[in-house]
Amino acid sequence: MKKRGVLCEEEKEVKKRKLLEQIGDGHLPYLSSKDDTFYDLWGSCYSKLTLLQAKHVPVDLHHTVQNAFLSLLRNGCLFQDLVRLKGKDIITPVSRILIGRPGYTYKYLKTRLFAVPWINDELNTQYSTRNLLETYKAFSDLNDFLYSQTVNELQKLGKIHKDNFFQHSEYKEQIKSDQRPSTSNYENVKLHSMESFNVTLINYMDPQNMSFLKEEPYFGMGKMAVSWHHDENLVEQSTVAVYNYSYQESSNDVNGEDEDPTRWHVGLKIAWDIETPGLLMPLSSGDCYLMLDDLNKTHQHCVIAGCQPRFSSTHRVAESSTGTLQYIKSQCNSALQNLHMNPDTGAADLKNLEPNVLGQTEEIHNEVEFEWLRQFWFQGKRYNKCTTFWKEAMTELEIHWKQMETMVQKQTRQDVTPRPGAMFLPILE
Repeated sequence: MKKRGVLCEEEKEVKKRKLLEQIGDGHLPYLSSKDDTFYDLWGSCYSKLTLLQAKHVPVDLHHTVQNAFLSLLRNGCLFQDLVRLKGKDIITPVSRILIGRPGYTYKYLKTRLFAVPWINDELNTQYSTRNLLETYKAFSDLNDFLYSQTVNELQKLGKIHKDNFFQHSEYKEQIKSDQRPSTSNYENVKLHSMESFNVTLINYMDPQNMSFLKEEPYFGMGKMAVSWHHDENLVEQSTVAVYNYSYQESSNDVNGEDEDPTRWHVGLKIAWDIETPGLLMPLSSGDCYLMLDDLNKTHQHCVIAGCQPRFSSTHRVAESSTGTLQYIKSQCNSALQNLHMNPDTGAADLKNLEPNVLGQTEEIHNEVEFEWLRQFWFQGKRYNKCTTFWKEAMTELEIHWKQMETMVQKQTRQDVTPRPGAMFLPILE
């Protein structure tokens, strides 16, 4: 898998170099809202991009969500991430926090983020302050609103039918109540494009503090806050929905002048295409946009910086087959089935010495360590500012890791020296 990932990055770089060579010293054409054919291009080549203007979003929702953004900032709950890009470790210019279903994670650029749970009445989750509890609830409410808008837009595209939606509403309720949904009735339903968002990645950037933003290289659209990309590790053909909030806005932006250079914009292009003009869409505070169905796969997008600080809440369906706390706990339970503890002496022993069983234990042991414990602890204690949920979860996972470490050491004493690096795992106090 690692080799495949490296190859994909290399292929992207080759394609990027070829594209820049084809462009030469000039730029490719793009259209903005001041161009007469802007909406024609949008309808013909970018029809799966939908803009929901701020005036069509409930006023109360604007109020609670925008206050929630500011609450995260005031409480120090937005963090820059250490990620791996083009073989180098870098600190992201954007500060982020992941919020979502309890126990869910999202991995991007080799870094796993752990979702602070949004409100779940059945979950006894402790939050740092009452204020933060209301903050996370605001994004849960926004998530429900954006999901309903997504369903409406997918129906317009003919991607789902009302009957399928009502079936999926039942499926969604099963997920919310942490039940394992039955898929027998949904074999002919396109669940991927309808599945509700399970996490939102909150972003914050103040361009005034960033003098090193790069120019957009293909079209000359302006300074990039976020460079061209596809959002990764999502369920195939799932929608990405974004709420945009730039505060301390200029008077021009408030008056709705599209070409105000202080405004933020989202740029889109067909991936690796030099024939079709790009699209530059202006964003007002409170606007939402939806990248529907397979748009995230067939197109790339970037964010062009305005002058004012900007928040965004980017709701997505993270690919979660191996990325939930429930999953990794089940992996641990599977491995620990082979551990026998003597009730009289407390001595540990292995029930089964078959190579495939021992190999599975080693794989799960490594998965817990490198995909979960190390990923969590290299990010420091930042989650303690937000919730006790993950510290408690990691305490439990570390106990399982220590048990599996005992199992691995028992089998390695017979034929292999202990694993290098095993003693470097941070231990909870």
